[in-house]
Amino acid sequence: MKNVRRRLWFFIFLQCVLVGSLVDSSSLSSSTQSLSITSKVGNQAVLPCSWKKRLGDVALPSCHIQWATPADTVFELRGEQKWQAEEFEGRVEVPKEKLGSGDCSLIINDVQIGDTGRYESFMVVEGVRSIKTRVFIQSVKFTVFDHKVLQSKGPGEDLVLDLYTRHSLRVVFLGRNSSVWSDLWMRGDANSERLQKHPLNEQLTIMKLKSSDEGTYKVLDEHGLAVSTVQLSVEENSTALKYHQIHLENPVPTGDAVKSSSSVLLILSVLVMSFQILHFL
Repeated sequence: MKNVRRRLWFFIFLQCVLVGSLVDSSSLSSSTQSLSITSKVGNQAVLPCSWKKRLGDVALPSCHIQWATPADTVFELRGEQKWQAEEFEGRVEVPKEKLGSGDCSLIINDVQIGDTGRYESFMVVEGVRSIKTRVFIQSVKFTVFDHKVLQSKGPGEDLVLDLYTRHSLRVVFLGRNSSVWSDLWMRGDANSERLQKHPLNEQLTIMKLKSSDEGTYKVLDEHGLAVSTVQLSVEENSTALKYHQIHLENPVPTGDAVKSSSSVLLILSVLVMSFQILHFL
């Protein structure tokens, strides 16, 4: 019996060593993968990049940086010359004052759902015989989420819908007891007695709410993608504004998070199985 127990403990020890090596190798491989950045529609996002981590402290006659998705080039800067993809026009920038010190991060303003994707940065350097070469710097997985809001109002109050971005094109409404979406507002519409667009801010106000205004409001961009979803309840006895913002700070785990949770589950499974075997000896 003692020999059996010794062999079993040795077996458990080997299992733990194996699991530990799996976890370590998973952590090592994940460190070489691309970064993951998330944002919400209308916000500013920074996709990090440091060319000195790849090229070292070499002296470059001029900094030539490129940012691209798998489909196309997004941004390119060489000296005073700058180029931006049409869908990013006026929204992307790499600060020239930081580029010389190694910071080649891409700043995306007024981010849109359609900006979601994988971005890669490159430095274009001159090699032997002045042949230019693209050197890969950084890969970033960028995900943009829409806004989700729950609101409760009383009859006669006003509802302020945040449009978040100048790219918001229209607002559609689904009544509480309806199955059909209806157009509520289109950009360029004149203000009415009940619907008023703020002259400066990206906000739309629905005046003097009624019980029939209860339901779901969606703000859509020019591609029909949701910028925000507002679930409104109109309560007769409501005496105070109730406002809840649903944050997507922790979306469905992917990449490193999944690997980490899988490693923990593997360790627990091994330990539970081992102690069950000991119990029956």
